[in-house]
Amino acid sequence: MRMLKRASALLLRRGITTYQSRLCRNDSLFRVHSSVSEALAENKPVVALESTIITHGMPYPHNLSTAKEVEDIVRSEGATPATVGVIDGVVHVGLSSEELDHLARCKSSMKVSRRDLPYVVSKGLSGGTTVSATMIAAHRAGIPVFVTGGIGGVHRDGENSLDISADLTELGRTPIAVVSAGVKSILDIGRTLEYLETQGVCVATYGASKNFPAFFSPQSGFTSPFHVFNPEEAAKLIASTLSLGLQSGVLLAVPIPEEHAAAGQLIEEAVQAAVTEASVKGITGRDVTPFILQKVNELTEGKSLQANIALIHNNAKVGSQIACALSRQMTERKCRGNTNRHGKHSDSDIVVIGGINVDFIAKGKAETLIFGQTNPGSVCQSFGGVGRNIADSLSRLGRSPLFISATGADSHSEAVLHYCKHMNTSGVARLEEQSTATYCAVITASGELSLGLGDMDIHQQITAQYVSQFEKQLSSATLVCLDGNIPVSTIDYVCSIAKKHNINVWYEPTDSDKACKPFLSDAWKSLSYSSPNLAELRTMNKTLGLPTPEVLPSSVEEVLSVAMALSRPLLDHLHCLVVTLGESGVLVCGEHEAGSVNLQPRKHKKKRKLCAVHYPALTVTADETMNVSGAGDSLAGALMAGILHQRDTDSCVRMGLLAARLSLASPHPIAPTLTFDSVDPNKVKTQEWPKPSFMWID
Repeated sequence: MRMLKRASALLLRRGITTYQSRLCRNDSLFRVHSSVSEALAENKPVVALESTIITHGMPYPHNLSTAKEVEDIVRSEGATPATVGVIDGVVHVGLSSEELDHLARCKSSMKVSRRDLPYVVSKGLSGGTTVSATMIAAHRAGIPVFVTGGIGGVHRDGENSLDISADLTELGRTPIAVVSAGVKSILDIGRTLEYLETQGVCVATYGASKNFPAFFSPQSGFTSPFHVFNPEEAAKLIASTLSLGLQSGVLLAVPIPEEHAAAGQLIEEAVQAAVTEASVKGITGRDVTPFILQKVNELTEGKSLQANIALIHNNAKVGSQIACALSRQMTERKCRGNTNRHGKHSDSDIVVIGGINVDFIAKGKAETLIFGQTNPGSVCQSFGGVGRNIADSLSRLGRSPLFISATGADSHSEAVLHYCKHMNTSGVARLEEQSTATYCAVITASGELSLGLGDMDIHQQITAQYVSQFEKQLSSATLVCLDGNIPVSTIDYVCSIAKKHNINVWYEPTDSDKACKPFLSDAWKSLSYSSPNLAELRTMNKTLGLPTPEVLPSSVEEVLSVAMALSRPLLDHLHCLVVTLGESGVLVCGEHEAGSVNLQPRKHKKKRKLCAVHYPALTVTADETMNVSGAGDSLAGALMAGILHQRDTDSCVRMGLLAARLSLASPHPIAPTLTFDSVDPNKVKTQEWPKPSFMWID
């Protein structure tokens, strides 16, 4: 029977690495300010703020002073401000004083909406984010409350021009609460409210009246469907929206303070004059609003600017109070939910947070598949996802990990949860109007991946806010495992809990794109273990600004040398790195103990002597290879189980290699036949184990 080197390489290849590498959003294009990430990690209130008011809404220096005043108001109410802007092609959530000043003075700033984000990022440009772009960034960072002046809407004569602001469609598809002074009075407010209803957006006026405000005026002649009296009621409305998983936003319309509304009639007359002049001059599209606001400011001799600043200040105050109330309510709900939520599984000593997929594996009968026509082969359905696979592996190896993830409320979800009934899936959220992650892999007769397609968007719903409900389990866990599919803000949150409670965290990168996530901040310093391949290890170093080779080596000697060199700086904080090297095997790097690497969790960080042990790969025949999407996850899960059973390093690694071999030979990512005995090196008859090689790390 022919032995395949390629098949042996597949033993340690992380299947999910191959098929998800380009599907998830690139988090290196988003930067969250440390003050914001720290507040989110500690479940403290954060308020998102837009920046077009800085770049296009007011002249300098009023724009800069207003931006700083608004941030100060947010802080005075007990929340953290997160002004969003794009600087040199990077979306920033939270700006420093220097960055605020840069945007305020910049003459070439673009007005950045959802449509413009890809272009501005690709060209490395700077700009102020509109309501829609700010909502995208805030949701990405896990911020549920966003304060602005007024939103865009349906323009006058919009029934003919179809000029409708992207703010409205964004409210229909992004679950963020937008606190504003209603709709700008230069727009068609009636049609705007109708369009928001069509988009399924919950609209409520803040205060005792249902009158829908018109920016400079507390009354527009229209009413909101609902109203909320105070921050607590507003927070309950937002919490209900988020809990229902509707994936649409909430618009909270806050009337301008009465003392500043007296000039409303004068300003409205100026607005009408400015609208007429804009029409005469042929000004259209995104240029209309800045022109009219500037013209109105001239006609009212600055009174409109004063009213504009006043309503923004008021919105910031109200929005911050709502964010604080929401934070309190979520904390209280989390505490209540943790009491008896998880029944018999509440004592889980392992928590796994990551993706859950329905996999379709198509294996051709030929070594070469011909695209554009039907190829003979077999197709089977299985259930995967890196986090799910690791939790499944641990469950079959005698542990009871709490698995935290998200699925849609669909038939795929029902099928996968039924299959996972042996696992503790009480942490899996089922979300309406969302699709369970699916993946289709096409492999050749020898098991080589030919093509992979996946829909993984739902993994972004595993937010820090959702995971924070399980803080009690996280803070008491022996080990927490994160897969790289979850958002950066979630990783940051878990790492902050780990740092606070001295918890061991294992990071499974999943692919070279996502390997960077913990390393975008100091979160990585709270990790204890990680299991990257060589490309992922290079990404980790590159993200930290460390020198890395442009081309990865191919010879075993060079591979081991580069792997140790790239592992060395990470081991200043990580306890251990398990570097998977494909056909070259596994390299375990960490603290030296008794001629090997100490894999057991450390209780205290201390200066230590570092070493590496190289374990050659097992070989696998082509006939044995049925599924390549779970071998790496089986390896990691069995390693964790061995560590928690306090097995020696050789036994732990061999358990991992045996589990990976079972995975390759099974139609499922995690073999249903997997048990502790089936991977116990003392009980499994196999060929003679190749002798591992020991090396010191300088």
